[in-house]
Amino acid sequence: MRPIRLLDNRLANQIAAGEVVERPASAVKELLENSIDAGAKRLTVEVENGGVKLIRIRDDGHGIPQEQLALALSRHATSKISELEDLEGVATLGFRGEALASVSSVSRLTLTSNVEGQESGWEARVEGRDMEAQMMPAPHPVGTTIEVKDLFFNTPARRKFLRTEKTEFSHLEEVVKRLALSRFDVGFTLRHNQRSIHQLRPAATQAEKDRRVAALCGPQFIENAVIIDVEASGLKLYGWVGLPTFSRSSADLQYFFVNGRVIRDKLVAHAVRQAYRDVLYNGRHPTFVLYLELDPALVDVNVHPTKHEVRFRDGRTVHNFLFSTLHRALGAVRPEDQLAPAALSSAQQPMISGVSAGEFQGQENMSLAPQPSGSSSGSGFGGGRPPQTEAPSPGQVKRQIEAYSQLYSTASEALDNGAEKAVGDGLVQDANVTYSAQAAPVSLPESDSDVPPLGYAVAQLKGIYILSENDKGMVLVDMHAAHERITYERMKVSYQEQGIRAQPLLVPKSVAVSEREADCAEEHSDYFVRLGLTLERMGPETLLVRQIPVMLQNADVEQLLRDVLSDLMQHGNSDRVEAHINEILGTMACHGSVRANRRLSIEEMNALLRDMEHTERSGQCNHGRPTWTLLTMDQLDKLFLRGR
Repeated sequence: MRPIRLLDNRLANQIAAGEVVERPASAVKELLENSIDAGAKRLTVEVENGGVKLIRIRDDGHGIPQEQLALALSRHATSKISELEDLEGVATLGFRGEALASVSSVSRLTLTSNVEGQESGWEARVEGRDMEAQMMPAPHPVGTTIEVKDLFFNTPARRKFLRTEKTEFSHLEEVVKRLALSRFDVGFTLRHNQRSIHQLRPAATQAEKDRRVAALCGPQFIENAVIIDVEASGLKLYGWVGLPTFSRSSADLQYFFVNGRVIRDKLVAHAVRQAYRDVLYNGRHPTFVLYLELDPALVDVNVHPTKHEVRFRDGRTVHNFLFSTLHRALGAVRPEDQLAPAALSSAQQPMISGVSAGEFQGQENMSLAPQPSGSSSGSGFGGGRPPQTEAPSPGQVKRQIEAYSQLYSTASEALDNGAEKAVGDGLVQDANVTYSAQAAPVSLPESDSDVPPLGYAVAQLKGIYILSENDKGMVLVDMHAAHERITYERMKVSYQEQGIRAQPLLVPKSVAVSEREADCAEEHSDYFVRLGLTLERMGPETLLVRQIPVMLQNADVEQLLRDVLSDLMQHGNSDRVEAHINEILGTMACHGSVRANRRLSIEEMNALLRDMEHTERSGQCNHGRPTWTLLTMDQLDKLFLRGR
């Protein structure tokens, strides 16, 4: 056997660099975090060859004094913590004291800095071979400049595994984007191969922050995002959450910051996924830029060398806060919120064509009432005109309410006839209570000049879509998807008001679990009772299920129990039972909603539009598909090349 001996300083630093400096982007992350911790308000990043040949970072922070330059390049040298208690409330991005030492051990590094009151700046040069810093005076304003050349020049094995220049720069750019999103008060400039990529000024106002997010995440994200700002129980959550209809095929537009530090956490991901549960299309991923602030003593950031992960002291409270906040925010979105002027894209802003150019002057008050069949007035095919699109009269209002009530009667009949076989008598009775006794509320404008967000129905297309006109243009509504969401939300409310009804099993079901799972079930016995599950521990590794919810009598109880226990042990919370119940309710709502090819009257269509405007999550059906879309006048003008 070889004798045990201490590693030399250079080899130890190179091993540590393997944990911290994986690629050029890793070095940029560590160095930028140091600059931000130094109070910098302007940061300039210049890279060449994807960061492999050169990384140069300039900042206007407080700088490093001459006598501390060499020490700053040593391992575990930091000004941010001094004793063990400091780790319990880390408020800076960096604190390990490894970044400069790790980067300098695998590159040719030059550190130039100056502080207020010092006669001139000083420069320290280090190459990975000898690790001895060469000091010399150098002109430099207050702040610091770090040059990293020939990254991994002395570790060819690591350099061999680097990707193409384009790939490495994309990772590096992503690091800059994350930090730019975390600190709106700092200006960022990024150049690659002498070409300017990003120039971001400090953002103070909400409009300036919106512009920065739009520049980094795309204008479409801001146009389809909901602003959140909620504070409760010592936790504060704010930022932007994308609408369910603005989803992605991958989780590439998800940024979550805890006390200014970007993280990827399973607990956070689970809470967000749970909030989007019944509004996101299958296989799609939500988009968000969110910031969570809490007492630094309640979160441990020292669980990963690159500080990408954190551990919350009270994970259940954080999970519940995130879920409830996002769930309420998404449920509160109404069509008028999505049609606000700020939500319109730049492509939809008024142009010098169409209405703006006065091409329709004189036509604003044109009567759109249908002419009698024998009338010769009007022009166009058949001599007729489109249906009435003005505000309904009081008599029409009454007919709308009566007509739309018939839709719910139809829903109840469908539930009576088809849903009973699928879910049992218990739920069908709930559905009948909901729909046979309630008519859909219809909200109408106070005057003819007030046009509701989804406008007034004009016609029905192929028995599938409702064509409506509002003050911005044409609205297309998928009537089945819209009615499905309305029915689903009402069934959920009815079911929640009556509570989860449970029934005892004729033959209790024995489930073999691990001892840890059995302990968890025993600890959360009250929680299972609230879910309608009555459990009894029969041995160290055996649970007996004596009672289950009525709606889940045909479900796989054993698998459901295992899933709930897994969630409780990992996240401190579970929504498996609720998800199963909602899935059944969604199926019933789908079968009980207006079907395609059913002809609706103008009154029925208008009543459906009014109900959509007052129903939570009406922008998506139960499966996450959009229920309506808007074509503005400018978009229509473009389709027909008007104004060109």
